[in-house]
Amino acid sequence: MVEFDHTALWSNLVGGLALFLLGMDLLTRALRQVAGYRMRAIVSKLTTNRLTGVATGAVVTGVVNSSSVTTVMLVSLISAGVISMSQSISLIMGANIGTTVTVQIIAFKVTHFALPMVAIGFAVSYISGHPYIKQCGAMVMGLGLVFFGMMVMSDAMMPLRDHPPFYDLMVTLDNSLLLVLIGAVFTGIIQTSSATVAIAVAMGGQGLITFEHAIAIAIGANIGTCVTALLAAIGKPREAQRAAVVHLLFNTAGALLWIPFIHQLGILATAITPAGVGLGDGINAVNARHIANAHTVFNVVNTILFIGFTAQITRIVEWLVPDKPFDRSFVTKPFHLDEALLTTPAFAVEPARREVARLGKNVARMFASTVPAIVNADRRELRAVAEMQYFVDVMHGQIVDYLRKATRTECAKSVESNLVQLMHIADQFAHMATIIESNLVRVGLQQIHEGPRFVPATRKLISGYHRRVYKTLNGAVRVARKNDEEAAAMIRDYQDEISQYANRTARRAMRNLQDGHPGRLQRYRQGMEIIEHMTRIYDHCKRIAATVAGDHH
Repeated sequence: MVEFDHTALWSNLVGGLALFLLGMDLLTRALRQVAGYRMRAIVSKLTTNRLTGVATGAVVTGVVNSSSVTTVMLVSLISAGVISMSQSISLIMGANIGTTVTVQIIAFKVTHFALPMVAIGFAVSYISGHPYIKQCGAMVMGLGLVFFGMMVMSDAMMPLRDHPPFYDLMVTLDNSLLLVLIGAVFTGIIQTSSATVAIAVAMGGQGLITFEHAIAIAIGANIGTCVTALLAAIGKPREAQRAAVVHLLFNTAGALLWIPFIHQLGILATAITPAGVGLGDGINAVNARHIANAHTVFNVVNTILFIGFTAQITRIVEWLVPDKPFDRSFVTKPFHLDEALLTTPAFAVEPARREVARLGKNVARMFASTVPAIVNADRRELRAVAEMQYFVDVMHGQIVDYLRKATRTECAKSVESNLVQLMHIADQFAHMATIIESNLVRVGLQQIHEGPRFVPATRKLISGYHRRVYKTLNGAVRVARKNDEEAAAMIRDYQDEISQYANRTARRAMRNLQDGHPGRLQRYRQGMEIIEHMTRIYDHCKRIAATVAGDHH
């Protein structure tokens, strides 16, 4: 009797799993780079109702090859405010359907294409200088590694068919609930349900486990895949945490529902599995197809059963994860930026846009308070404005660092252009804040300490100029938030009115030089300085408006 080689078994099994996971990671990264912008558009637009949400979740997960990745993206998008938690429920249900695509592909007997795909994919990725073609090559190479890893794992487990201790182990594991638990724990460790189901397919294909055992492991994998999303939700806003809990509840409820009916699920999967050409050679390939179809039926039927209860699921999750009191220390932290989105820069654009707009709103608040505080000689308000500069500086630094990291990841030129545009806009807002704190606040405090006060007519003119510049600053915030062409046009169209009003204010100030007041020269200089600094703020608003046309000069 030939001695069983445990070392060869485990080294080949673990090595095959490593190749499988490496291929999955390479395939996922390449697909996200190629389709990232389109996925962002799909997720943000096609969530108008439950059915489109399910379809969107299935399509996106089919692209990225992992429901965990999709759910992590959803957690990040909810944190960024792109979608709501209630919108995410149907997307999560669809994600479970989309994750069956990889298992369906694996169930076909395509392992003999594995090494040619690795070779072709590597050659294309290495030789091509075009980013899109390079990523397509990486996709082919990743898929080839997935198939090759499956082949290595399947070959590694082949000796188990003649190993009596293995049969004894399977007898002790002849319990559906225990097998579901094993599938859940293993998936939670390696954080991909596709790999767990792929191993079940490989073992079923070799006849090492029964059809029903493989189904139980696949059902458990659906629970274990929630671990990734739960980890990603740590420290995120309540809405994002609720989405991760929805994923766990949905998958756990579906698993508990099917455990008593695994035999019936197997019969259904067998009934819909066609026999004949294209499924490989022998009974093993058919078994693999049966397992893949059972996995698909399980997820599709669960979605059909639960899709009508999204409102009830929302209320349950809101009860399980209640709102917490607002933490005011959070004000210096970014509300929308999420490091998890940096691997797909297309997804990072919208959160960054929201955060830049938030920066602009804070600058607008500073400006709104500054000039009234100057004309009313409000020392306390001016000091409060000066303190706001710290928060603006912190926000600006976080935004620039985030955008810098996003631009370091290879992405489409349109995405890179958007990221650079946002960095330019953030810089303009930061310059405005510096003008407000270093110049306008300084002039205001100087006037309070040294005097003299502006005469009512001058205060009225300065306030009128302030209102006009403030309007353009709010327009700049709209440009930052929505790339608003109307707001950009309004800012540009205001140039003549701004210039005329500045000239009128200057003429008024010059006339005041003749009033004989001993402080008239000081008052004139301070008034003109305020006008000059507000004009500089308007100039920065014009630069932001110019980004709509792609002109940063």
